[in-house]
Amino acid sequence: MRLDAFVPRVGHVVERARAALRRHILQQLEGKRYAGVIVALVIGDQRGIPQSEWDVFNRTGIGHLVSISGLHITMIAALAACVMSSLWRRSFYVEGAALPLRLPAQKAAALAGAVVALLYVLLAGSGVPAQRTFFMLAAVAAALWFGRVVALSHILCLALAAVVLIDPWAVLGAGFWLSFGAVAVILYANLGRVQTSTGWRRTLGAAVQTQYAVTIGLVPLTMLLFAQVSLASPVANAIAIPVVSLFVTPLALLGALLPAPLAGWVLGLAHVAIELLADGLHWLAASPLAVMNAPVPQPWIFVLALAGTAWMLAPRGWPHRWAGMAAWAPMLTQLPAAPPGGSFTVTAFDVGQGMALLVETERHRLLYDAGPQYAPGADAAGRILLPYLRGRGIGALDALVVSHSDLDHAGGARTLLEGVPVAQLHSSLAIGHPVVRAARRHSRCSSGQGWTWDGVRFELLGPAPQSYQEEGLKANARSCVLRVSAGGKAMLLAADIEAAQEAQLLERAPGRLRADVLLAPHHGSGTSSTAAFLAAVEPRLGIFQVGYRNRYRHPKKEVVERYASLGIRRLRTDESGAVTLRFGETLAVGEFRAERRRYWHGR
Repeated sequence: MRLDAFVPRVGHVVERARAALRRHILQQLEGKRYAGVIVALVIGDQRGIPQSEWDVFNRTGIGHLVSISGLHITMIAALAACVMSSLWRRSFYVEGAALPLRLPAQKAAALAGAVVALLYVLLAGSGVPAQRTFFMLAAVAAALWFGRVVALSHILCLALAAVVLIDPWAVLGAGFWLSFGAVAVILYANLGRVQTSTGWRRTLGAAVQTQYAVTIGLVPLTMLLFAQVSLASPVANAIAIPVVSLFVTPLALLGALLPAPLAGWVLGLAHVAIELLADGLHWLAASPLAVMNAPVPQPWIFVLALAGTAWMLAPRGWPHRWAGMAAWAPMLTQLPAAPPGGSFTVTAFDVGQGMALLVETERHRLLYDAGPQYAPGADAAGRILLPYLRGRGIGALDALVVSHSDLDHAGGARTLLEGVPVAQLHSSLAIGHPVVRAARRHSRCSSGQGWTWDGVRFELLGPAPQSYQEEGLKANARSCVLRVSAGGKAMLLAADIEAAQEAQLLERAPGRLRADVLLAPHHGSGTSSTAAFLAAVEPRLGIFQVGYRNRYRHPKKEVVERYASLGIRRLRTDESGAVTLRFGETLAVGEFRAERRRYWHGR
């Protein structure tokens, strides 16, 4: 039972104000494509921006602008300080005021700027970049108030300490490193540089120099965090920064505070500007040269690239600064790791209650299922699979197998097809299914199909061709069953087949079922993994791809006990995380959580 509709606390007041502003903006921009971007610029709520637009923003390197960034907070704080300073100085015109005689205008302006920055940060949701900006502005204001001279590097360190003290886990976020890293790069790049020109030339030169430093300086960090760097970023930011920071953001803030119909006109003008900007960004992002991908650099490669970056951004007079780019060579020329010929590697991802496995040979890669859809616009491909592929430097797949149409197997397929080139789709999906229409080439899974890559044999054992003629047959019954084998080792991927399909496999291909590793059918459901089927497969290891505390309670207790009674080792992705299997002369098994243990994993 709810005791009260509203409890008057600071946090609740802030959240209610944010909700009111969000509602006001969406009402004025109802049906507008980029209303979510305007909301993000005003209150930092990015939930209304679809993943397709984020892909464009990330490919063009302007994702930092589509939120309340440090630049925006600094700009608004500076505007408030200028207004306060102007009004404070002119108080002499008001009889008996003479405010500068009581408090210097500089101190009043600094206080106003800090207060406005704090209010803006609260409305922004207090993200790490916003916190960092506020603490730096507050430190500058405090230094001015107390007549102290403080180095900008000391101010940055104070802000770093404050952010970490408030939230020690902030260091796990990419925004933490990018925000502080960008400011550190700007400070380092301007050491020993003195502007000799004045006016607009000085301003333009400083802006170009800062953008150059940030673009170059963050390349190693961006490669480490995202395994890619936007080549279109310099051009995109040169246009987007002035448009978003000097035009769109002020209009969005003004429109959020104005009543209708004035708010609609002002917000509409801001939306038109964002729309025109987005059209140009879409054109830039469409180029295959917009982004450079490479595997995540190893520690020594990253440190070497950082040293080269520091050399390139060193003060004037430093010898051969351009030679620092040579230190980037190992980072930009890495090749994806691959198993030797005649062997293969399988990675069973931790995608929650769903299925997704990557099979790699020496020169080919196949993805078996694409994981679940978590919510509209959010799926395993966008959140897990594509970032993993980019992190490994894998830019294309030779095949994708979508075993059947259930959302826990096919939910991420469209996102995957849009995010990475896939040469061939094998599935049991209907011809008119959206995933089939999105594929370059498609073939239906059918028993008897097979191929060999780099000495590794792939065989489809199901479904039977005639199953496609049976109306009313469940999608599970048409699951694509794939056996991968090489050098006397094998793995059987059985998707969601149930007892009836297991019996059919025992009749149709009893001699081809044996495998060292079995992907437990139907996530360990009580309808699968019959004793006869397990006896025919004779696995040493069973992999259960299941979600933590899933509502189906997979794997079922009786199924786990059945595996145990046959001496089959069992691994669950909800406990082990991603499981890596290396099939060579021996079978090597790796568990992500065991290899990279964190205290919150427990046991």
